Amino acid sequence: MDTQLLQRGETIKLAVFDVDGVLTDGRLYFLEDGSEFKSFSTLDGQGIKMLIASGVATAIISGRKSPVVERRANNLGIAHLFQGREDKLVVLDGLLAELGLSYEQVAYLGDDLPDLPVIRRVGLGMAVANAAPFVREHAHGVTQARGGEGAAREFCELILRAQGNLDTALAAYL
Repeated sequence: MDTQLLQRGETIKLAVFDVDGVLTDGRLYFLEDGSEFKSFSTLDGQGIKMLIASGVATAIISGRKSPVVERRANNLGIAHLFQGREDKLVVLDGLLAELGLSYEQVAYLGDDLPDLPVIRRVGLGMAVANAAPFVREHAHGVTQARGGEGAAREFCELILRAQGNLDTALAAYL
């Protein structure tokens, strides 16, 4: 495990996720009636639940708007949901003011250019394995897993490990 990433993860109080390409594989599925569906990983969901249980707040900031994302966020207990927002840094500014947190206390997981301003600004800015090359190049770290295939779980476990909470989180299932 990268020591620098673990050090960055020690002070994280808020973990923020993009959706398409991070919590999903990035594919958009549209039905004939105009509705859409998305596929989410249960592994990612469990990682997010463990992170929340450890006391880290969570948020989603997505450029697209979808009722499916709202349902997923509610199912996982993600308290802060922002959809239809490409200006992710502006959204994060408002959320930090509301929560009384600093950028250094934020971890962000993204995959494409709209995520890059946040990735570069926060304490722990990461990209998924299949992120755009330019985004991977400017992130603090890159997950081994692809978006929608365990990348968020890996990200959550990194934060839990950095804060000394991973063993406790896993022990609850033994």
